[in-house]
Amino acid sequence: MEVADISCGPGGGWDFAGPSAAAASDAAIIGYRDVGGAGLDLRVAATTAVAVVIEFGGRELVVDDAGGRQSLGGFVVGLPLAATRIRSGQAECVEVRLSPIRAHSLLGIAATDLGRGVVPLEQLWGPEARRLRERLAEAGSWEERFALTTSFLAQCDRPMRTPDPEVIAAWHRLLASGGRVKVGELAESLGWSRKRLWARFESQIGLTPKRAAMLVRFRCAVTALLAGRPAAEVAAVCGYTDQAHLCRDVAIFADRTPGTLHADNLPVIARDRYRAWGTFFQSPG
Repeated sequence: MEVADISCGPGGGWDFAGPSAAAASDAAIIGYRDVGGAGLDLRVAATTAVAVVIEFGGRELVVDDAGGRQSLGGFVVGLPLAATRIRSGQAECVEVRLSPIRAHSLLGIAATDLGRGVVPLEQLWGPEARRLRERLAEAGSWEERFALTTSFLAQCDRPMRTPDPEVIAAWHRLLASGGRVKVGELAESLGWSRKRLWARFESQIGLTPKRAAMLVRFRCAVTALLAGRPAAEVAAVCGYTDQAHLCRDVAIFADRTPGTLHADNLPVIARDRYRAWGTFFQSPG
C-alpha cells in the first residue's frame, strides 16, 4: 500500500501477514497487529502507490501530515509530497496499496484530492467504511480479512473510469526510467503537447509529471539507501545532480537525512513492511 516505509518508535511483538494479491495485479494487501503492546509509531515517507489503511481493533490512528492532525479509523493517501506520522496504541490494521492507475477507477475520488493529504475512509465510503471495520474485527484469520477487503474493493470498482492510455504510458515510462525523463520528451513521445500532458497527468495521477518523476527517483534512492549504499553513490546512480540534491529530496519526501535511512535503524514492524512493499510499483533500477 510506499505509505514509504520509514518508521520510528520501538518494535517487536507484531503479528504480520502478507502481502496478498488484491483484485488486480497492481494491488496488494498486508496486515499487522500489535500483540506486544508497544504501540504504533510510523514516520511514513512519500511513495509511488496509493495507500488505504483500515484500523479494525476499535481504536483510532492519529495522523500528522502537512494538513495538521486527525484521529481516524482509517484513511486513504495518494502520492503526497511530505512525510506523514501515524501513531496508535496497539493498532490492528489492514493496509492496501494500489498503483495510481488502479486507484483512479477504484476509489471514486479525484486524484488531485488524494494528492492533498490524508482522506478519511468515511469521506470516501460513508457508513460502509464502519461496517467493513466491524467485519474485519469479527474475522478469525488474516486470510478471511484479506478476502473481505478484496471483495469490498471489487464492489467499489468502476472499470470504465480509467486514465487515458497516454497517461498510463507516461506513468510506466517514468517508472521504467527511474524518474529520469524530461517532460517535454515524454509529451513528444506520446504525441501530446507538454501542456496537455501536464494537465491530464495531474488530474488522473494526482501529481504533475515533474513531481511524479521526483517521487519515482526518490523511491529508487530509498531502496539503495536502505540497502546500505553510500549517499554519494546513490546520488550518482539515481540521477541526482549531486549529494546535496539528494539530501533536499530526502528532506522533502521523508523529513529525514540520507544517513538515517538504513534498514538497521528501522524497528521490527517497519522492516517487515519494507520487505513487503519495498519494490511495489518502483523502477527495477
